Amino acid sequence: MKILAPPLVTFRLVGEEHSSRSRTERFTFTDCFDMRYGTIACVFKEIIKLYLYYIRAVHVQKVRGEISEKALVDNLSQGRNIDQAVKVAREEGKKAAKRASRQAKHVMGPIVASGWDLFETLYVGGSLAEGLVRSGGTFVGTFAGGLVGEGKIGWFGFVLGSQMGSWVGGRIGLMAYDVAIGVQYLLHKMPFLS
Repeated sequence: MKILAPPLVTFRLVGEEHSSRSRTERFTFTDCFDMRYGTIACVFKEIIKLYLYYIRAVHVQKVRGEISEKALVDNLSQGRNIDQAVKVAREEGKKAAKRASRQAKHVMGPIVASGWDLFETLYVGGSLAEGLVRSGGTFVGTFAGGLVGEGKIGWFGFVLGSQMGSWVGGRIGLMAYDVAIGVQYLLHKMPFLS
């Protein structure tokens, strides 16, 4: 009598075709010169950066003008002569412009980084959900890393913290996406778990 071994239950893992596609980072600097979608992407990225820098400059000048005008009126109402009032107003405007520029950088850097990660994910064939999760992680990482770095060592820390935060946040976003896809796959393939 021949004894049959029970059939081996094998589970097919999620695998390459379902996991995040942007992990390999197939978009490189040389893709900017392919005279197709890569070139369009790089041109589009630079236009967006220039537009955001323009918005920042306009915002900073507006804040500088408003604060300078308010300081001038306040100083003149306190009885200072015009030369002293103008000098103090310029100083106040310069300080306000510096604060406004720093605040704008804290917002615009993460927006550009997360937008680029979203585009890159879609460019290499990833899904919109993957792009949104990755870009969300990048946004949070860039923002938090920039704030922590600036608090530690100033503007250079902001640059380093933003870069590291962007990379770490994007990887955590991809990891969260892969875990969610794996759990969804398990629930779909093994109904007894749900």
